[in-house]
Amino acid sequence: MAVSLKQQYRSEVGIIAEVLQITMEYGMEGTIISTIARRANLSHYTAMEKCQKLIDFGLMESREDKKSRYFVITEKGIKFYQEMQKFLQVVQEIKIRY
Repeated sequence: MAVSLKQQYRSEVGIIAEVLQITMEYGMEGTIISTIARRANLSHYTAMEKCQKLIDFGLMESREDKKSRYFVITEKGIKFYQEMQKFLQVVQEIKIRY
């Protein structure tokens, strides 16, 4: 008898929270897209798409030097992430899938 493993579903909210957390961990120096993609278990394209969405809303910014592009969380992004964590904690407590 085969045992099926249920694929863990991640919502966009969960993915966005994870991308913000990763960039927050790297502070003002930021991090490159490959680090975000690897740590969040996303394709390069999907990671770029999520980062661009966060940049468009002022939650992250992009900085470049001669060889790399870095993604940095903004003050607004930090506040948003903290509020999101409070919300997600309540969601988990009342057992809503997100």
